[in-house]
Amino acid sequence: MIEDEWWAATADRRLTVQRCRACGHAQHYPRELCTGCGGTDLEFTEASGHGTVDSFTVVHRAPSPAFQAPYVLARVRLAEGPILLTHLTGPGPWACDEPVRVGWRPLPDGRHLPVFEKDA
Repeated sequence: MIEDEWWAATADRRLTVQRCRACGHAQHYPRELCTGCGGTDLEFTEASGHGTVDSFTVVHRAPSPAFQAPYVLARVRLAEGPILLTHLTGPGPWACDEPVRVGWRPLPDGRHLPVFEKDA
């Protein structure tokens, strides 16, 4: 599956985005086609790990016992352009347009989940 390469990079704590070799468009989540030009010549490139909070919400009632509330769910626009749906970690308060940088939450299988914290 196309997203396997993205997840494999997270094992090394590398945040990647797909980039179209034809038009240069960067995108996330991984797809078979470029959302900019429809091309299929795509590669994964390393992202800077910096972005800004586009939107966020504080979840006070978790959807299941697997999640510990409260937590902050956010859209982060990467410096490269794509938007990630992610968690914000660290102390608040949070605000839109706040600069953030990637951090990593380990997963049981050796991969890591990208989360974002305030960029000092």
